[in-house]
Amino acid sequence: MRRGDPSPDGKGRLQIQRGIEVGHVFYLGSLYSDKLGAAYLDESGQSRSIQMGCYGIGVTRLLGASIEQNHDERGIIWPDAIAPFEVVICPINYQQSVPVRDQAERLYEQLCAAGLDVLLDDRGERPGAMFADAELIGIPHRVTVGERGLKLDQLEYTSRRALQPAMIPLADSVPFVCGRIVR
Repeated sequence: MRRGDPSPDGKGRLQIQRGIEVGHVFYLGSLYSDKLGAAYLDESGQSRSIQMGCYGIGVTRLLGASIEQNHDERGIIWPDAIAPFEVVICPINYQQSVPVRDQAERLYEQLCAAGLDVLLDDRGERPGAMFADAELIGIPHRVTVGERGLKLDQLEYTSRRALQPAMIPLADSVPFVCGRIVR
């Protein structure tokens, strides 16, 4: 078959497209049916071993396919539904600023209570390092908590896909972030 040939149903023309194999099928023959004594009688009444096969979706294949389709120069961009964490909270000066630490921990608890998978980056790293690590591992949503924003009752939200930060009202942060998650 070649590009442009009639399709099997005769309703169109074939096209060549790239694909990713995530499923698999294995012919097992009678390997297990012989061991289990699984047989049937054929048309002539003879006992025959059942011919077996198995099929499934490879979890590791799915992960590889997802990464292949969802990445950029900064790293992975996990779809929300399979991300190890849906949201990362990046507190600026976490160990030096009590208001930042308190708000980051409060937000963490609220987002977890809302059913989200959340990572609180409490390592005390500089913002660039926290952001780069979160982007590299592909956490799809980031909330930055900093003293400047808290003075304005705001947090910074960034989608891993867009990387365009938006300031959101502190009071609306949980419903705002929850509303961005696609499962």
